[in-house]
Amino acid sequence: MSSKAIDITLMGRTYSIACPVGQETALRQVSQHLDIQLSTLKAKTNSLSREEIAIMAALNIGYELLEEQQKNQNYNKQMDDKIGLLQSTIEDALVERSAKVD
Repeated sequence: MSSKAIDITLMGRTYSIACPVGQETALRQVSQHLDIQLSTLKAKTNSLSREEIAIMAALNIGYELLEEQQKNQNYNKQMDDKIGLLQSTIEDALVERSAKVD
């Protein structure tokens, strides 16, 4: 897969980042989200260095990702449980029907 460089801006600095062709929009959306996180943290804590702000933003975004993964796992478990119940109901109905036919 080929890539091309696109420019993104974070905290007023522009970076040229290699990006797979077709993924430019996604990278720009991610960089905008990150820039908002960085700017918010910078506004709240003027005493932190760029590195410390980047670490805090990474931790915040990592936490958001973890929460979404846990929600997804819970949803998957609920769906697995519902599918299991549906399969059991269908199997019971088929057994009952088979018993009536015999």
